Amino acid sequence: MDLHLLETELKKRVAGYPYTPWGRKQADDWDRQTNFIYHTNRWETVLNITADMPAELRNYAINRWFNFWSAMGVETIFCNLPGVVAARDKKDRLTDFSINGVKFDHKTTVYPAAYPHSIDYARQHPTSLLMWLYGNQSQQKRFHLANRLFIVLYRRDGEHWKLRAELATIAAAIETYVRAFEINKLFGLNFNGRTAVADLIWIER
Repeated sequence: MDLHLLETELKKRVAGYPYTPWGRKQADDWDRQTNFIYHTNRWETVLNITADMPAELRNYAINRWFNFWSAMGVETIFCNLPGVVAARDKKDRLTDFSINGVKFDHKTTVYPAAYPHSIDYARQHPTSLLMWLYGNQSQQKRFHLANRLFIVLYRRDGEHWKLRAELATIAAAIETYVRAFEINKLFGLNFNGRTAVADLIWIER
């Protein structure tokens, strides 16, 4: 994957199309109607395909495209690094890669407006934010309680979503994280007897 080209395409969406609400929580039925995103990495093509869609479905498709390709960029960044091994089964929804033998799904998320604490609190109490993120994930097929690495995006002006396009900035943070990775620094979480390990990588601007 050409990360520089992908960043250019993602930034076209940031520059040329303001953030719009999804219209609804991400759900399986609307996903089926917008699965073209998996095969379309050019912004102009997305605009053409969605031009005749109802407004809510178009916004859903555009947001889903933006999030998906940013996530693909992040996964590529991880898997290009020493000590990181891509999952063999691309259909394994619980594992994107392993770091030093520890399997992880990764998720990029904006700092959640509904989280009932400040970013300073979250920084000082990472387990609180991790438990909130697990507890407030989609309840459909994406739901799981396995190991996760969260890339958390935060901009002081509140435009957190724009940082999904900043792949070079994200890459620098990931490289620093992987270089210093230690299993005993991961956060152990317990979900009614089920356990997982997780961590946060912060991207702030």
